[in-house]
Amino acid sequence: MNTRRFDPPADPARRRLLKTAGGATLLALPGAAALAQQREGVPVGPRSTFESLVPAAEIEAEAARGYHEMLAQARAQHRLAQPENVQLRRLVMISQRLRPFAAMWNERAIGWQWEVNLINSPQINAFCMPGGKIAFYWGILAKLQLSDDEVAMVMGHEMTHALREHGRAQIGKQVATQGTIALLAGLFGWSNASRQVAGVGGRLLSLKYSRDDETEADLIGLELAARAGYMPQAAISLWRKMEAASRGAPPAFLSDHPSNPDRLRTIAANIPRVQGLYARAPKPDVRFGPPLAG
Repeated sequence: MNTRRFDPPADPARRRLLKTAGGATLLALPGAAALAQQREGVPVGPRSTFESLVPAAEIEAEAARGYHEMLAQARAQHRLAQPENVQLRRLVMISQRLRPFAAMWNERAIGWQWEVNLINSPQINAFCMPGGKIAFYWGILAKLQLSDDEVAMVMGHEMTHALREHGRAQIGKQVATQGTIALLAGLFGWSNASRQVAGVGGRLLSLKYSRDDETEADLIGLELAARAGYMPQAAISLWRKMEAASRGAPPAFLSDHPSNPDRLRTIAANIPRVQGLYARAPKPDVRFGPPLAG
């Protein structure tokens, strides 16, 4: 595990104290926020205010329930990769390199029970649910012939959706637009509400993210991967492969993560921001190749 000291988080509102070079603590004073903004990495704005309408612990618990139900179904169909599977070991190793940097973007990630699984399905898809529940489908590795660097970009992208709580914000937005907190009480069984939470985990699996969410996931995912020692330019080759795959039947991944003409330009413009992080990062000692195409 990489134990390098973390830079300050991108959002200075989340860090009320600044450290001096000698280790002394200074209260945030006028101008301190601007100082905290001068960080090495990608520029990212504040998180959505809608997420405050939904308790994070409840969302994470429901995500875990939905995730484990999905795994149980895959196991019953003999589609869940076993621990000795080389590609699963590959995914676990890459996740272990990225995870030490997760708390930079969400302090709750320190306590998450991270899980990584591989499902034997031809779908070109991957996701990370709230609470750090990661799944890759065989198709995204085999059909796109992803290198380790490209896998790291997919994983960093998906982890960002969880770290920046995009799913929680989406559900919070639904609560706000429906104009009632009673819906939320029903979903989570609060007070005397009798409605059950069944189905919330499934909804988290099928959420459609906004373009802003997608851009944020691209950029923070790029930084996470670079800090973990994976080549930033792989983000470009990854999305070119995605675009090539979409010329036939669009892959499942693109239905949840739509491409747009500005995506590659935005990623390319931000690669110089993380190049130094990558250059200084310890590189993986072990490299894996993609599985046989199919």
